[in-house]
Amino acid sequence: MEFLELAKENHVAEVTLKRPPANALSRGVLEELSLVLKGCEEDEEVRVILLYGDGKFFAAGADIKEFTKVKDGTEFSELARLGQSIFDHLEALSKPVIAAVHGAALGGGLELAMACHLRLAAEDAKLGLPELTLGLVPGFAGSQRLPELVGRPKAAEMLLTGEPVSGAAAERIGLVNRTYPAEQLLDEAKKLAGKIAAKSTVNVKMIIELLQYAKHSRFSEGTDKEAQLFGKAFESEDGKEGIHAFLEKRKPEFKNR
Repeated sequence: MEFLELAKENHVAEVTLKRPPANALSRGVLEELSLVLKGCEEDEEVRVILLYGDGKFFAAGADIKEFTKVKDGTEFSELARLGQSIFDHLEALSKPVIAAVHGAALGGGLELAMACHLRLAAEDAKLGLPELTLGLVPGFAGSQRLPELVGRPKAAEMLLTGEPVSGAAAERIGLVNRTYPAEQLLDEAKKLAGKIAAKSTVNVKMIIELLQYAKHSRFSEGTDKEAQLFGKAFESEDGKEGIHAFLEKRKPEFKNR
């Protein structure tokens, strides 16, 4: 694999994102992740999956440079649906997936973490969906999963301001299960994975299946609309301005069209 590293120990599969400098979620990363998840699900020795980011970040977001190669809104919507389908598969996986978030989980990075069954974070980590600052909207089901986890009012604040919250604040609002000092995060995540791996795999699979029924009834409808608007935002003048401003490291000048 080019972008991921897989290690197995004590029935836990440790999957590490390795795409420096920020582990941006390119199409290649998403496709490799899909293959790794499928392999872990089929591997009877694996009972729990631990997802972590190499370097300073969990995943700082989608690969914005890749956006400039997209032809039109239709292709942009297809990219959203690819990410959505992989994250849906992750969420419905018969084996628990734990995200250990350090540094930053922004945009697609947070959407990836939210699709995991459990989230641990460093106290000083940054978690957010800043798409609006790029003239875009979330594309990998962030608009649907965030309200489920933190409630509609807080989700609206995070989505409309684009401002991230710290790991400690994320724990208070229910976005992550628990936080630790950054240097303890991975060890604590491994301890949690070990506790779950010691349980009956038959019963754990049943719990994962039951959790799927807790999703709101319009989730699929919402993600379909999100993908449509993801493409529409890309085709807008402000969407193109936001992407170029990000790459040029300047403040965007939105024209509201």
